[in-house]
Amino acid sequence: MGMNKNTVLAWATFIMIIMGLILISLGAFRYYEIAGWGFSAVGIGFFAIAWVFNALKGRV
Repeated sequence: MGMNKNTVLAWATFIMIIMGLILISLGAFRYYEIAGWGFSAVGIGFFAIAWVFNALKGRV
């Protein structure tokens, strides 16, 4: 199974989106105190990185 650059970026984007969802849901549902804000912020950061990976997919 050959993993070219686009496949790697697609998988990385997918994993980042899953992790972002997990972190945001942890922040929203598990931790009600100030730590929840940190989890949610990191989750949103994961979404931003996934968006960058997705934008780079055709150009690398």
